[in-house]
Amino acid sequence: MQFTDLKTQYAALKGDIDARIQRVLDHGQYIMGPEVAELEAALAAFTGARHCVTVASGTEALLIALMALDFKPGDEVITSPFTFAATGEVIVLLGGKPVFVDVEPGTCNLDASLVETRITARTRAIMPVSLYGQVADMAELNAIAARHGLAVIEDAAQSFGASYQGQRSGALSTIGCTSFFPSKPLGCYGDGGALFTDDDALAQAAREIRVHGQSARYTHTRIGVGGRMDTLQCAIVLGKLGRFEWELQRRAELGARYTAALQGLPGLRTLTVKPDRDCVWGQYTVFVDERSRVQTALKEAGIPTAVHYPKPLHHQVAYAAHCCPDCCPVSVDVAGRVLSLPMSADLTEADQDRVVSALRQALTG
Repeated sequence: MQFTDLKTQYAALKGDIDARIQRVLDHGQYIMGPEVAELEAALAAFTGARHCVTVASGTEALLIALMALDFKPGDEVITSPFTFAATGEVIVLLGGKPVFVDVEPGTCNLDASLVETRITARTRAIMPVSLYGQVADMAELNAIAARHGLAVIEDAAQSFGASYQGQRSGALSTIGCTSFFPSKPLGCYGDGGALFTDDDALAQAAREIRVHGQSARYTHTRIGVGGRMDTLQCAIVLGKLGRFEWELQRRAELGARYTAALQGLPGLRTLTVKPDRDCVWGQYTVFVDERSRVQTALKEAGIPTAVHYPKPLHHQVAYAAHCCPDCCPVSVDVAGRVLSLPMSADLTEADQDRVVSALRQALTG
């Protein structure tokens, strides 16, 4: 059993993906070829955002978003410590300070009720993470940001395709950023990402920043990076788009099936999905007691698992200077309990039943 079954997905989409790749090989425009603009138009239409700018990775999307906002050394961003390092990394790389605010114990998303007390004169943005495929409390966070004149950047690396109050993840705030890492809900076959915005000026800035700050060839109007998503990766995502709505529905069905099957198991709690949103289950993650023992038992039963994430950022050596070790107790607690189970649109019910059976045995046997 594979943790994320990309082989079955490719087999189902082989004709579309191979044809898309061959088209790029035939025209030879490997950088900024026509598939780049085609994908950007398709993703903007899908999310409802005015602009989509494809970039080299989800990390690059976050970095370019901050640069487009003219982020300066010493500026602060309020964010979650319970996330992959890229969220905090981009802030520090630009000389800023991540201000870590704790997460909700049920969703593992940024606790909006704690945010306003951490705003200072140096705060420039709030960066919630839509963890495990469920969007954070964007209405509350947008309202806080509006009161204080701040931007909101959604780190939507795990939630592309998710809905919140009738709108798509990525198009819910000043800028939304996502990743097309292969295991994400919509993935390419390498690194890739995109940012979304309704702001014309921010979109133009992002487009220039991703090509070394050029407004025209060899005309550098701003500091930039080499941040383009290459044409082949855009072609691969285009080859996957025709099946994506089905995959989202399938993820929803499998997530609901997991949740129903796991209710009442001792020492296990499932993720809370709030009623005004859905979850695309970028990871299907549960909370378990005695995680190490349970994970070992599952491995012995042939069930792959992962931990997203075992140590929050404020307990990492690279970020320790930015927060006291006791500032986010919920993040520390969930980091010791989370366990991600096999999940992809092509997971079969039979394999899912194997996972549930092995997990039940590990918890009760």
